[in-house]
Amino acid sequence: MSEGDLTIFVCVACQRPRADLPEGFDKPGPELAEALRQRIASAGSTIPVEPVDCLAVCNRPCTVAFAAGGKWTYLIGDLDSATHPDEIVSAATHYAASTNGIVAWKDRPASFRKGVVARVPPLPAAPQQG
Repeated sequence: MSEGDLTIFVCVACQRPRADLPEGFDKPGPELAEALRQRIASAGSTIPVEPVDCLAVCNRPCTVAFAAGGKWTYLIGDLDSATHPDEIVSAATHYAASTNGIVAWKDRPASFRKGVVARVPPLPAAPQQG
């Protein structure tokens, strides 16, 4: 996999409603981040998975972001550590292989197709000094 400088950010502040818990919610982000780290390592990859305190998509727990220099950034919500790590890694593989970060619809796993919250354009290149 051509990983470039791809980083997967995982929101660890998201609270998912859970009537079966005394608090009435859980925080799925830390578990998802760990599941992704394990899945990525088992695939022989070195894509970093970074927990972040908030991606401001609180109504769609749990949320991840794919980001790399010069590429569009994707925010994807409604993810689960039990059912989505393979799909997230698959989407990350297609993202990393793209030249601009845009992943073709046919290459997006179901959770990516349904869960995209935003696609943010890359910052313009800094002017060359010289």
